[in-house]
Amino acid sequence: MTSRAIRIIPATLAIGALLAAPLTAFAVTQPSLAQAAVAQAALAERTAVRGSLVSAVEVAKLKAADLDAAATDAGFVGTPKSRYDVTAYRLIYRTIDPNGRPTTASGIVVLPDGRHGALTVAEYLHGTTATKAYAASVDPESTDRLITALFAGTGLAAIAPDYLGLGLGPGKHPYIDTNTETSASIDLLLAARTFTTRHGVALKRDVLVTGFSQGGRATLGVGRALTRGEAGSFRLGEIRGVAGPYDLLDVELPAVFTGEVEPHVATMYLAYFTTAWDRTVGLYNNPREAFRPPYADTVEGLLDGTHTEEEIVAGLPDTPAKLFTNQFLAKLKHPTAHFRQALQDADQICHNWTTRAPIHFYTGTKDTDVVPTNAPACATTLRATVTTHSMGPVNHFGTAHTAYPQILRTWTP
Repeated sequence: MTSRAIRIIPATLAIGALLAAPLTAFAVTQPSLAQAAVAQAALAERTAVRGSLVSAVEVAKLKAADLDAAATDAGFVGTPKSRYDVTAYRLIYRTIDPNGRPTTASGIVVLPDGRHGALTVAEYLHGTTATKAYAASVDPESTDRLITALFAGTGLAAIAPDYLGLGLGPGKHPYIDTNTETSASIDLLLAARTFTTRHGVALKRDVLVTGFSQGGRATLGVGRALTRGEAGSFRLGEIRGVAGPYDLLDVELPAVFTGEVEPHVATMYLAYFTTAWDRTVGLYNNPREAFRPPYADTVEGLLDGTHTEEEIVAGLPDTPAKLFTNQFLAKLKHPTAHFRQALQDADQICHNWTTRAPIHFYTGTKDTDVVPTNAPACATTLRATVTTHSMGPVNHFGTAHTAYPQILRTWTP
């Protein structure tokens, strides 16, 4: 589930100057992000039409050969050669916040240059990032942008939401919030259809949905919405989830306390999760109930979206026991009452829907961020045909590095 490169890949997979070069005119600073977010929120208040397009701007043009070189540099193994040059656009579109109120979000649409006829959509859902400026729509070094562009390089219309509160989205990101991960992703689909229609590009009905880590989990919420007809004429074509924490209550949270999740990583995830869920679910009345000093005074501000990954890591201890009070740690270990119910509700993505579309999960046996047993636990309860693929003895990001070349080959038109 973690951060910057695959922008949840902690700052290890930067694409660098190769993708930065086309974007020198768009040098984003934190103040400009904040100002843009406020402006977009004001626009949203004028109309509440979900999925309507607010703005679109070209952010990059990439040659097929450059895409292939970037994939190799980023560590992807055996990526098929791109067939098309691509153009990437940043979209601002209208959606809803966790309370159902109108807001805006940002995302990218990447189109293959010179590809004729109706295009199949591949929607990529990114993993954990706690920094607005690391989102694919604004960060030229984003590995999430690269993955999305690679899908377009095969001839697909590729899209990737930033989710709420990231990129140019106003406010804070409601981390691991299935409802808004879904609504932001579905509404980008609708905005992308408006945008591509204006460019003379038709989109096919079936949508291919994939995601890594947090995004792997989000694929199920998006797939469920597509199956239920919540995205107009779009329907679910297939799901391919990579290293997703599908079962929070019975698999991923317990793994934190058995040591299966690396403690330093668990601390960051739990800090982000706890502060975000306090805003959407309500987990404590005062930060001092949850966090030990001195973190009780700093952790919420640290995870407000304006701090870099390096600043966040430096501002947190190396184990959950050093971050949380004993009482709150017990609450995380043994959820009860409305917290347990909220986790059960979130985990319904593995239970309360049926699809004929195939679902594929990808895991790595050495993943100490998201334990691989998440996949079979979810697969046994999904009312669907589910195939689990082991990428072998690879870690969290190694799972992505080996899975995405396979997915690209499978989805090449």
